[in-house]
Amino acid sequence: MRQLFYVSHAEVEIDPKVPVPDWHLSRKGRARHANFAERCAGVTSIYCSNERKAREGAELMAGLLELDVQVIDALHENDRSATGYLPSEAFERMADAFFARPEESVEGWERAVDAQARVLTALRRLVARDDRPGNIAVIGHGGVGALLRAHLLKEPIARSHDQPAGGGNVLRVALPDWRLLEGWVPMERFSRDREFEE
Repeated sequence: MRQLFYVSHAEVEIDPKVPVPDWHLSRKGRARHANFAERCAGVTSIYCSNERKAREGAELMAGLLELDVQVIDALHENDRSATGYLPSEAFERMADAFFARPEESVEGWERAVDAQARVLTALRRLVARDDRPGNIAVIGHGGVGALLRAHLLKEPIARSHDQPAGGGNVLRVALPDWRLLEGWVPMERFSRDREFEE
């Protein structure tokens, strides 16, 4: 059974002076991505968003597996440029509102329904075009990953689909039927050899 691993980037270096899409992975985040890559021998294609932290995670995996990275602009996190960086408490309040009111643009943020449609379209296109035989890894983001999870479970958008704090979690999806097999699972607990019913 071919699978898609949707991976949220791990910990980042938070810098309020730098646009969020340009943040780097932290030393811990890089180590977690490198460790995760060692358990992904069945992956034959790697995709990522155009944000620096996702690219860095994808490049670490690609280097170990001797693969190339394909950057897909539409896989970016929900567009929060209207507010830019927010301190933790303010960000959590905004995130709550983003998920609770998915058809509204909260303080100028991209609507959750639009972000969900964008990411789903991008994922379906890349899977349809991918002609390699093995599993697919997509290094992306927790917010839009939560929207993906809601869709796969055929449930309304809600923050209950969000990943555990800290990032670096995996959704495992069966292809071609787009069935959620597990997740969110922390990178450290992910096993490529776990067996599932066909």
